Amino acid sequence: MADGGLPNTALVLLLTVLIGWVSTALAEQTRGPVGILVVLGCAQLLTHLALSELLVGHGAHVAPTYDGLAMTTAHVVATVLTALILARAEVALLAVAASVRLLLPILWRPAPIPAAAPLPTITLPQGSTLVVSVLVPKVLGLRGPPLPS
Repeated sequence: MADGGLPNTALVLLLTVLIGWVSTALAEQTRGPVGILVVLGCAQLLTHLALSELLVGHGAHVAPTYDGLAMTTAHVVATVLTALILARAEVALLAVAASVRLLLPILWRPAPIPAAAPLPTITLPQGSTLVVSVLVPKVLGLRGPPLPS
């Protein structure tokens, strides 16, 4: 419709992925309608230039048969409307994320930690402290490397 040719599909896919990747990385750094409008406008301009001038070259050889002002106006209107819709979606998504974050402690409480079993107590008969003081050092001897090491 805009007097363009059919570009190479593999190159179009590569450029689309590249422009989309860079635009997404930039979009993560911006907030609000102005930032979205700038990123979206630059991405659309780069895509248009890549498709029209680099891949097909429809403006270099023949006089255009389309109205340039109408095409530019359509691009600007579409970009502004898309930026406004995305800005409203961003606000709604942030509100939903905040609500979910408030509900998470209620929905996913950590499981209670069971109380540890009490340690058994050993009651020794009267006068057996000597036996304990003699047996304990032999059982709990010094730890270390072997002598011939």
